[in-house]
Amino acid sequence: MHPAPVSDASLIYRPASWLDRLPLLEMFSMAQPLEVELGSGDGSFLAQWAEAKPDVNFLGIERLLGRLRKLDRKARRRSLRNVRLLRIEAGYFLEYLLPHRSTSALHIYFPDPWPKRRHRKYRLVNARFPEIAAQTLVEGGIVYLRTDDDDYFTQMREVFAASPSFAAVETPADLTAVVTDFERDFNAKGIPTNRATYRLK
Repeated sequence: MHPAPVSDASLIYRPASWLDRLPLLEMFSMAQPLEVELGSGDGSFLAQWAEAKPDVNFLGIERLLGRLRKLDRKARRRSLRNVRLLRIEAGYFLEYLLPHRSTSALHIYFPDPWPKRRHRKYRLVNARFPEIAAQTLVEGGIVYLRTDDDDYFTQMREVFAASPSFAAVETPADLTAVVTDFERDFNAKGIPTNRATYRLK
C-alpha cells in the first residue's frame, strides 16, 4: 500500500514545442540517468521500476490520455519525483523529440502487434527501429523488449540481428521479476512472455 496523498502537481509534461528536442534538464528535478518506456499502458511496470530505482529518471510515453492520467495518479500516490509523462505517439517521440545520446535504456513492453499482414508497417519495432534507437542511447545503452505475440517477436529479433550496432544480452533477473498487469493476466492464461534485450555496442 502507498498511503501518500496525491500531489496537485501533475507529472504529465507539456512541451513548449512538438518539433524541438525535449529539454530534459528542465523536466526533472535531478540530473540522473534516463530510462524511457515507449507505450506505458496502465503504468504498472513504470510505477514499480521507478520506485525501485530512485537514482534514475523515467519518462513514460503513452498516446492514450486515459492511460496516462491513470499512470500520473499512480506515480503521484507513490511520491515518485523521478517520473515524467508525455502524451504522444511513440515512434514520433523517439525519432524527433528524444535528444540524441540521452538515454540509458528503452523499455518496449507488449506494443501493439498489428497482426494483419497489411498493417505490419505500423509496428513500432520495425527495420528502422534499431538505427533510430541507437541515436538516442548513450554508449552501452540497452533496449528491453517483451511481447506475447510470436510473429512480432520473430520480427524484433530479426531486425536487431541485422543491426551491426547492437548485441543480444541477457535480461537482468530483477527486471524480469517486474511484471505488468497485462503480462500477469496473459501468463495466468498460459500465454508466455517473449523477452529479448540488446546492448548498443
